[in-house]
Amino acid sequence: MVKSKRDEKHYWLLKTEPGEWSWEDQTSNNGLSKWDGVKNHQAIKHLKSFHLHDLCFFYHSGTKSRRVIGVVTVVREWYEDDDGGGAVDVQAVGEMRRAVDLKQMKGELKTCKEFGLFRQPRLSVVPVPEDVWEKICELGNGYEGDGVCVSNDDEGDDES
Repeated sequence: MVKSKRDEKHYWLLKTEPGEWSWEDQTSNNGLSKWDGVKNHQAIKHLKSFHLHDLCFFYHSGTKSRRVIGVVTVVREWYEDDDGGGAVDVQAVGEMRRAVDLKQMKGELKTCKEFGLFRQPRLSVVPVPEDVWEKICELGNGYEGDGVCVSNDDEGDDES
């Protein structure tokens, strides 16, 4: 059976100012929210490319907090909303075990200069290549709900 692009899981990064919509806001209401208010043409094009179950980093932007905080999943693809714009619905999956800030990403992802977060820093919806997704997850020690059990003593594994 041949897999179509629609069957493949895609990864994204969604930016929000914590004062406008924070991770705490996202996790209220059973973690379900409408992701709307996007005005940039390129960002809207990306939102229209979202598929059910795609995963997205939830990224706090702004001067005080530029970091990946958590992960959400797409539960409803692009639709026209009542305001004449459009939206997707996302649901919180889990908080990063350790937030990953922009400075750390830039230091650890030097070979990923084409990553949209670095190339187009003002864009609010950014595709994330799978290798970048995996590296950011590694830097954040994964996220709650990722199915990976992490203990505090993993770093000092004993090979007796």
